Amino acid sequence: MTGLRATSLSVSYGDLVALQPVDLDVPAGRFVAVTGPSGAGKTSLLWALAGALRPTQGEVRVDDVVIGDREQAAALGVVLVPQGNGLATALTAYENALVPLLAVGVRPAAARKRADDALAVVGLEESGGHLVEELSGGQQQRVALARAFAAHAHVLLADEPTSDLDATNRERMIAVMRAEADRGAVVVMSTHDPEAAARADAELALDQGVARWVPKERQRDGSHRAGPTHC
Repeated sequence: MTGLRATSLSVSYGDLVALQPVDLDVPAGRFVAVTGPSGAGKTSLLWALAGALRPTQGEVRVDDVVIGDREQAAALGVVLVPQGNGLATALTAYENALVPLLAVGVRPAAARKRADDALAVVGLEESGGHLVEELSGGQQQRVALARAFAAHAHVLLADEPTSDLDATNRERMIAVMRAEADRGAVVVMSTHDPEAAARADAELALDQGVARWVPKERQRDGSHRAGPTHC
């Protein structure tokens, strides 16, 4: 897998420019934090990268294939964890992790194991039988992440995935996202939390839709960043 690339990507809502043109080149195995205040354009960026929002201009590529819409992005292994989690309230926590796997053709035995493993890794193995409405906000957030982890995404896009978590579970979820990158996924996480951002390989700061890379002396593997659009 070559990774995720965006070229001159911008998003506008009528006269409101939510995201000024930005270039991204995130190779497989990298973990990127997108930071900035509310309204800075973080959600617009992630939704455009996921094919869930049509950009005003520019394009997104996964493995050198141009993403046209959400369905195509999903077929290429792009998984979005939205703010608000997007869980099916009529299903249990376990079913929320299981059903999407069955829908894309994962064999039932393998899907069950992946759902079980994902709930265990987020610390909710005892809560799989609970309906979503029976879970706290933080537990719902972890179920949404478990659903994404079970998918074995090639590109994992998580919008404020730790906002409702206590310190212990925040660290746990960041560690699992780090592990997702280590297995070869592209992981892009938006966050308000500077401590969470510090755990990523690179930080893209947004302010009123304008993006800039926050300098880091060295990458996690000791190499210097290749350029302003790379991480």
